[in-house]
Order: sequence, then C-alpha cells, then structure tokens
Amino acid sequence: MIQFKLEGEFIPLIQLLKATGLVGTGGDAQAAVTDGLVKCNGEVEFRKRYKVRIGDVITFEQDKIEVI
Repeated sequence: MIQFKLEGEFIPLIQLLKATGLVGTGGDAQAAVTDGLVKCNGEVEFRKRYKVRIGDVITFEQDKIEVI
C-alpha cells in the first residue's frame, strides 16, 4: 500500500495517480478513470476531477493508495 501525504484540502484523482507514479501521464490517468479501473473507497469512480481527501483509499489495478 502506498501512503500519500496530502498537503492541502484535496487533490484531483488524476493528479493523485500521476503523483504516486502509478501512471506515466495525465492522459493515462484519464483513460484509467474513464475505463472504470479506479476505485475510491471500494466504489468505481468515473469522475476525473474527483476530490480525493484525507482518509480516502484509492485502488488502481493491484495498488492501493491511502491518503493521509
């Protein structure tokens, strides 16, 4: 599990995927979200600009990101 320390109130979902290195580009992140490959707190998330906040757990493929 990856722990990501949030520096502000929130981070957009596609930026989080890039910041953690799970995708190479913003386009890759957008495609992953559009294709339904990303879950937020166990639910498939299709909103690219979803505001990820402290306490959220994001799942992408086999990787989990815990936002702290």
